[in-house]
Amino acid sequence: MNLIPALPPWHPPGTLAVGTLAGHLLAAASIGQVISNTTVWIVGILAGLATLFLTIGGVRYLMAGGDPAEVEKAKTAFKSAGIGYALAILAPVVVTVLKSLVGG
Repeated sequence: MNLIPALPPWHPPGTLAVGTLAGHLLAAASIGQVISNTTVWIVGILAGLATLFLTIGGVRYLMAGGDPAEVEKAKTAFKSAGIGYALAILAPVVVTVLKSLVGG
């Protein structure tokens, strides 16, 4: 009895198939690919959160009506959005540096 299923004809040679779901391969070809995919997800999440904070800051600034406390809250949201965008831009750079230090 063979417990390892046969690989589909479109399966790339030299890679290990962990499992399939609806004809899609559920394994990454390498650790580098996993790190790359994770970096893309992290950048997307950071950019999305930064955009959310930018929107919240803009709405707070428009709705402040001259209230100094609300204007400060809006400025804080703008600063948070700037930090989020900076992290989104720097995430791939940090991953590249760490990969070169580790030797990947």
